[in-house]
Amino acid sequence: MFQFANPTYLYLLLIIPVVIGAFLFSQWLADRRERMYGDPEVLHRLVDLRSTVRPVVKLVLFCIALALCIVMLARPQFGQATGTEKRKGIEAVIMLDVSQSMLAQDVQPNRLERAKLLISTLVDRMRDDKIGLGIFAGEAYPQLPITNDYVSAKLFLDNITTDMVSLQGTNLAAAINLASRSFTQEKGVGKAIIIITDGENHEEGAAEAAEEAVKEGRHVYMLGIGTANGAVIPTEEGPLTDGHGDVVKTALNADICKEIAKAGKGTYIHVDGSNLAQDQLQAELSKLQHADSDFATDGAMNEQFQAVALLLLLLLIIEMLVFDKQNPFYSRFRFFNKQTR
Repeated sequence: MFQFANPTYLYLLLIIPVVIGAFLFSQWLADRRERMYGDPEVLHRLVDLRSTVRPVVKLVLFCIALALCIVMLARPQFGQATGTEKRKGIEAVIMLDVSQSMLAQDVQPNRLERAKLLISTLVDRMRDDKIGLGIFAGEAYPQLPITNDYVSAKLFLDNITTDMVSLQGTNLAAAINLASRSFTQEKGVGKAIIIITDGENHEEGAAEAAEEAVKEGRHVYMLGIGTANGAVIPTEEGPLTDGHGDVVKTALNADICKEIAKAGKGTYIHVDGSNLAQDQLQAELSKLQHADSDFATDGAMNEQFQAVALLLLLLLIIEMLVFDKQNPFYSRFRFFNKQTR
């Protein structure tokens, strides 16, 4: 596949017709001035070493060189670089709670959007780590397999909503089990399961799932989002109500989050409206073992401007060696005609 990384620069090619037009206009003015002094053919014979072809050759070489320079600025690319390389990092699988309670606005703008912002910031800070993404409510679903493609991770993150899981609830055990199965088979690499949830209406077995994850070499980090005072759950028809018509109020269950984090040999971090949670999580992840991991380099386009630059340099050298007039030094040598007496 051939493409230009900066195709906007190609509009500069419109300069070439302007250069040619300016050259032709200057030649027309020169011929006009010569006719004022006499017959141009006679004047040409009187001017020693004059050449009418060399300026045209120099113009052609200059225009080609200018075109190559513009093409080089546009960065021609052809083919994709494939393969893998070793980088030191960790693997992290993030499971995001998308139950309706995550729409509560006790954390601005709401719990879900605040959690997505936290994940986005975490991805921005990653360099040599791998990341996976999943969602859960009453059930857990993968969204992005573990990868070093941070751009795709943020694209998937932007599309997450509470409508993606129909079964309501907070099945933390399902989220932990799914995350634990999402890692690569790399040995000696620190592997973190990051659960972002309000912990409300949770199912049983989450602590046991965290203990099993530890046995497989994972660490479970619980990020509790929301407040103890809680808030109502907004809907299009107003605050969410239960079967009796009473307004439902949701609050953070920090206790269950702390219990799971302890069972998972991880840390509990409270997410509020500040950046403190990001900093704490980053500090905890930095403690994990950073080992060599295979990073795919697929997708990177091969730059081809080097070949264009080499050709450009060659043309510039030739253009400099071509003089507007015949070179007096070389004119003394007669390589093809013998001098007669």
